Amino acid sequence: MSDLPARPANRLRKPSWRDTRLLAGVLLVLLCTVAGSLVVAHADDRAPMYAARVPLVPGEALGPDALTRVDVQLGSDTSGYLSAAEAMPADRYVLREVRPGELVPRSALGTRAEVTVQPLTINVDATSASNLVRGSVVDVYVNAPKEGSTGSGDFAGPQLALHNVSVASKPNERSGFGSAGTDTIAISVMAPIGTVASLIGPIDNGAKVTLVPAPGAVTGTGS
Repeated sequence: MSDLPARPANRLRKPSWRDTRLLAGVLLVLLCTVAGSLVVAHADDRAPMYAARVPLVPGEALGPDALTRVDVQLGSDTSGYLSAAEAMPADRYVLREVRPGELVPRSALGTRAEVTVQPLTINVDATSASNLVRGSVVDVYVNAPKEGSTGSGDFAGPQLALHNVSVASKPNERSGFGSAGTDTIAISVMAPIGTVASLIGPIDNGAKVTLVPAPGAVTGTGS
């Protein structure tokens, strides 16, 4: 019986640069390296900006305690917001509402001469103000006594006196009883300068004032 011819043994060969598997492996490593670099570079694009730490109420001076630094990605144009990489602007006043956590737009700040509101402290119905907080946006209704009326409960009917004004102080203390025997609370609102005088008269004459939160207004738990 004749022996079968022996098959030559396959010898291990050193990989060549022409080996497709070697080239695929090198390419995969390069792709991973580039992708990792892009991720790191993208993360480094974050810019330090200022966000509101508390409600920023129109008419009030802007202080450092009202702001907090956050690092965000806004792309190449960050000029529309207050940058934490720059010195805190001096003598800046809030011109429009900014809610806590929101970036502070430069357009929301201005000089004292640009402020168009001033604080007006009024006694309002405690029940209607129970869920208001500093920064709440409200409509102010004034229910003045009827002309020539001698009764404490004879009113002409509520009229809208102020629309979308900000509450400047958090109501926390009840101030007594109003002319109609209802429990009242003192609240400061930022009223347009031209409307203050027209409100003082009815209020001094015993008008009942009610605050109605605007749709979507910030509210809280009353005290």
